[in-house]
Order: sequence, then C-alpha cells, then structure tokens
Amino acid sequence: MISIIIPSHKETVNIDLLVGRLSSFSSQVPFEILVALSPESEMDFKRETLDKADIIRCTKKGRACQMNEAAKLAKGEVLAFLHADVKPPDSFLFDIQKTIKSGFDAGFFSYRFDRESLPLKINSYFTAKDGIFTGGGDQCLFIIRQVFETLGCFKETQVLMEDFEFFERMKKNGIRYKIIKNDLIVSARKYEANSYLRVNLSNLLLVILFRLGYPSKKLKTIHDKLIRTPYNT
Repeated sequence: MISIIIPSHKETVNIDLLVGRLSSFSSQVPFEILVALSPESEMDFKRETLDKADIIRCTKKGRACQMNEAAKLAKGEVLAFLHADVKPPDSFLFDIQKTIKSGFDAGFFSYRFDRESLPLKINSYFTAKDGIFTGGGDQCLFIIRQVFETLGCFKETQVLMEDFEFFERMKKNGIRYKIIKNDLIVSARKYEANSYLRVNLSNLLLVILFRLGYPSKKLKTIHDKLIRTPYNT
C-alpha cells in the first residue's frame, strides 16, 4: 500500500480538490490518503473529502512535524509526501509502484507550473535533472517506509527546507532514488505574488546558506523577509 501524506495549513479548497483527484485514481494500486492539518487549520472540508481521507489534527505546526505525525499513523509500506497545491499525474500511483519494484528505495517527480511562461518552463526543465535543487518538497518525495524510519524521519527542528535536509541524509546514506519524468503540476502562486527573478534569487541564496550550515530559524527569517506569501498565514 502507498500512504499519501499531505501536510496542510489553512488550505481547505486545495485539499478538497486534491483528495477528489486522488480518489479518482485506479484502485489497482492500494493507497490511503492522510491529511496532516496544522493545529490552527479548520475542518470545514467537503463531505467527500472527509469520507475519502483520514484527517489528522496534528499537535504541532510545521511541515516536518506534521508529516512525521502522519507517517506514524500510516499503514503503507511506501510513503509519498505531497503538497496540498500540487496536482499529480494520472499514473502517479503506478509510477511510484514501478519505481519501487525496480529496486529504488525512493524517488521524486519532475514538475511544471500551472501557468505558461518561458521563465517558468526553464525552471521546470531542471526538475527532471539531478542537481542543486533536487529534493524540494514540490517534487513529492516517495520512499520505502522502513528506509524513512531508519534515516530518522524529518528533522522537526528544521523549520524551513526540511525536505533538502532529509535529502542530504538520503545521499549520505547511499539511498537509491529516481527522478520520474512525468510532470506534477505545481502552483505558480509564489511567482505571481513576487517576481520570477526575486523568487529564483531567493531560492538560490537559501540553498547556498543551507549548504553552508545556517540554522533553519535564520533561514526562515531570511525567507520571510525576501518572499511575500499572501497565503497560509
């Protein structure tokens, strides 16, 4: 079974849409949906969402904490961590199953944005390559549960870039992973609220500082000063 874990903070509409899409997928690959809500989030979901997903009111706020809490309750042998505003392809479950059966311990997906523009297409192109930005949460990490637990799960003190920190541990431990070239569709709302140049330069700065060992709380402070996020407040 594949356990799809969706961390969420005040994203009712996105959760309703995502759970609806996931529920339409073929049942030939067994799966479950766990929505890991922050303590401040409301439970005002559609009835269909409440019927199709396990809604978990987490005790702590933060993607790392919420994903870890849901992972402890998951029943699947494979965990897939999917952002609430990311739309998976039709073959999402089959792609994960095939990759794991091929001998990989983990994997990610390439992605494209929900808005057409040449700069965003350039960004999308690099998500299919193994490089400096590989491992970001929008790529939907999936991993064998036992491997995830052996690595120590997400670091809950990492308040920003918990996905990159976990990926660093994956590489250090020689975890076999594959980037699936079958695009997820990712929201471009961060670029719409800021600018393409501002977001890219900010991302580059944060990755460099992360690799230099900057504490995650300082990274979060820098991020919040550089990037306007008029959502999930």
